[in-house]
Amino acid sequence: MSDTLAAMGQRLAVLSPLRIDIEDESAAHRGHAGAASGGGHYRLTLVSAAFHGKNTVARHRLVYDALGEMMRGPIHALAIKALTPDEDSV
Repeated sequence: MSDTLAAMGQRLAVLSPLRIDIEDESAAHRGHAGAASGGGHYRLTLVSAAFHGKNTVARHRLVYDALGEMMRGPIHALAIKALTPDEDSV
């Protein structure tokens, strides 16, 4: 696991996730102008009771707040799937 993936997992722990899956899709975006700064492309699925009663924008804000300055450096792009335990179909 890369340092960035580990740091993301640690920061997202504040949301008490029941399930967290982070995929590094950076390799598929090599040569992309935005990735030239070194920031990676990630796909996140996070299941947490913290999302109950919140719309998509509010859920994404919780994720962005948890990741903090990582969103301005190591993370260039993040696709988020934020689910409550009731919405998780795994």
